[in-house]
Amino acid sequence: WSRTPESNLTAPGLPPQDEEDAGGVFLDLSELPVEESERRPTCSRCCRPEKVCLCPFLPVDPLEVSTCLYIVQHPAEESRVLRTVPLLAACLPKGKCNVLVGRRFNEERHPELAAVCRDKHTLILYPGSDAENLEDLGRDFTTSPHNVIIIDGTWSQAKDMFLRNALFRLPKQVQLNSAPSSQYVIRTQPTNMCLSTLECAAVTLSIMERNQAIQEVLLKPLRALCSFQLQHGAQVHHSKEHLLKNGLYDKPMPKNKRKIKRMQKLITNQNI
Repeated sequence: WSRTPESNLTAPGLPPQDEEDAGGVFLDLSELPVEESERRPTCSRCCRPEKVCLCPFLPVDPLEVSTCLYIVQHPAEESRVLRTVPLLAACLPKGKCNVLVGRRFNEERHPELAAVCRDKHTLILYPGSDAENLEDLGRDFTTSPHNVIIIDGTWSQAKDMFLRNALFRLPKQVQLNSAPSSQYVIRTQPTNMCLSTLECAAVTLSIMERNQAIQEVLLKPLRALCSFQLQHGAQVHHSKEHLLKNGLYDKPMPKNKRKIKRMQKLITNQNI
């Protein structure tokens, strides 16, 4: 169809009279009311559809913590249905879980984040050869409030964001040395040691606040989310490391040498 004013709408290949009739039909159709698709009512606290609200599994009152989290989130995470960050934010007081969405962050466009990155009391949670184990820092985080930056995205997205943002290399880089196995079993992780953003925050806060109970409170809604999904058809997702080691990886192996080397490291459980 050609894009023309409504008064000149024609159906190619029809006789003139039929063209006029077709034009009239299209005019009638254009005057019909458009039915808007209604979105399911969403809970304002947990950001889940009201029918599957997870608020019963959240703490009655937000957890009292001195640590302030800054979640820098890849834009692709916003559209994911089974996100963990909204659950994390719902468990913490307002202002203690700040979410900034984007791929690139700089001084000009993000002055608040830049100031946080320059603060000596700020840590960034990202594993690597330059990262110190959070448990081994020997600091008393309760005497002076700290900030923690966590990158939210897939591992490849997080790596890209960390490498391409100079601001993220200003804070002290830390990692979790003794984290539990992930309970976020409805999403595939690269290795058995990988955790969801909520789980990383739970372990980090329990260490920094010297309160192991925080971890249990934060993981409760995550377990409920996974349980609900599994009851309604979702399957347990083992890590790529587990699948490769047990000969269960059913996707074509990559041809790229770098990706093949990465796969080999997963199988031998080397530092990736």
